[in-house]
Amino acid sequence: MTQKIGEESVVWLTPEAHERLKSELEYLSGPARAELAAKIGEARDEGDLKENGGYHAAKDEQGKSEARIRQLEDMLRRARVGETPKAGGVVEPGMKVSITFAGDDEVETFLLGSRELLALDDSVDIDVYSPQSPLGAAILGKKKGEKAVYQAPNGKDVTVKIVAAVPFTG
Repeated sequence: MTQKIGEESVVWLTPEAHERLKSELEYLSGPARAELAAKIGEARDEGDLKENGGYHAAKDEQGKSEARIRQLEDMLRRARVGETPKAGGVVEPGMKVSITFAGDDEVETFLLGSRELLALDDSVDIDVYSPQSPLGAAILGKKKGEKAVYQAPNGKDVTVKIVAAVPFTG
């Protein structure tokens, strides 16, 4: 869950998510980095680097890994660790929110939070809206049964009703 404070955005994490990110960073910075260096060394020993597909693939993988390390370091530097919301009813980051649009009885359910956190678990299959998005900002702090209005990209006002807000458990 990301929130902009001043010029820097804070990433709100549950203790569990914070530990998963730290573990991933430790693995990528240690064992994974050593494995990639060994792969590159082995491929380099095969000879001509211009036509060495294994070498280029390993270097590409190394670049992606280093980019992920930088991303994790940045997220952890900006992280604020908090508890998973305990009770439902009030819309806040970390909640699975169900809404209906005015004039429509179809319920839409999504996570109010950060898409980055969903990348930690491939089994999670839910749409994510940022608390800073027009919809997210409009419903933040609202309770079950309350209505909120936000402006759509086309400039029209859209009214939604909160049907439910429960802690996201994955």
